[in-house]
Amino acid sequence: MEEMDRRNLFAAFTALAAMAATPAGAQTGARTSGAQTSGAMTTAQLSKSRVIKYADIPARRFPNGGTQRRVMSGTLPTGEFIEIHETMLPAGQMPHPPHSHPNTELLFIQSGTLEYLDAGKVIAVEANDIVFSASNISHGLKNVGTTPASYIVCSISKQLPE
Repeated sequence: MEEMDRRNLFAAFTALAAMAATPAGAQTGARTSGAQTSGAMTTAQLSKSRVIKYADIPARRFPNGGTQRRVMSGTLPTGEFIEIHETMLPAGQMPHPPHSHPNTELLFIQSGTLEYLDAGKVIAVEANDIVFSASNISHGLKNVGTTPASYIVCSISKQLPE
């Protein structure tokens, strides 16, 4: 496989995100009244391209003041489990303590000033940076800025959904 530069990596992510969890009518351009609640999709649903309307993705609110919009999750026809969500993290907050898991994660930082913890090493990240979290490596994230931070997570694995 060729190495991907930042532009091609973002294009690949955008293509994955286009397979999102909107009702089947959205494939034809029709708006539907059924709002997405979890982003969970079957493999059959993930075998069809679609467009995600941001306004149709409900926001889940967290005690730390953050929000999450779960775009999609499920097993792709090629066998990988994928989960994509957008998070807004308030200033001074962490989404959760540092942790590790078998899935690989890509974080596309949209706005804010954050610290990424990579196996104990602190790395500054900001808007337009892309974070790669390797499988089973301890990692974490903290908003160290004075404004909310926003980022998109794309998680990929061979594991079954949790």
